[in-house]
Amino acid sequence: MIIIIAAIAQNNALGKDNQLIWHLPADLKRFKKVTSGHHVIMGRKTYESLGKPLPNRTNIIISRNKNFIAEGCIVKNSLEDAIESAKKDSTPFILGGAEIYKQALEFADILDLTFVHHDFEADAFFPEIDPDIWAETSRQDFKADEKNKYDYSFVTYKRT
Repeated sequence: MIIIIAAIAQNNALGKDNQLIWHLPADLKRFKKVTSGHHVIMGRKTYESLGKPLPNRTNIIISRNKNFIAEGCIVKNSLEDAIESAKKDSTPFILGGAEIYKQALEFADILDLTFVHHDFEADAFFPEIDPDIWAETSRQDFKADEKNKYDYSFVTYKRT
């Protein structure tokens, strides 16, 4: 069961200059809870934006550079190889970035998305979600508050 997990804006924005555009503590807390104890697969640029391996997770980094080393991480040269190295985990998570998400859509069983109800200027975008392939199975809506500046929703899609 391969899960894509992402936070995306109304205009499908993911980030700009290899950084998140918004700060939603509720989303970060949920992300940590959901992914802890699992394999997390990400591209090199996403890993570099984090600056270090995510704790309590097996970090798998995808890089075309055969000499790339990330201490404390597994490095693979393709998404397929990364997924293969996570096969002992019943629910590995794919963390992005944009190009990895695009490739991963054909392998994923579930999309675990946080929708931020705002448009942002960005240079990285999540691919369009095809309603013929993906069915929404759950949604929790939240209003902005003193800690979370924007309205947001946690939404799960399953492959049809």
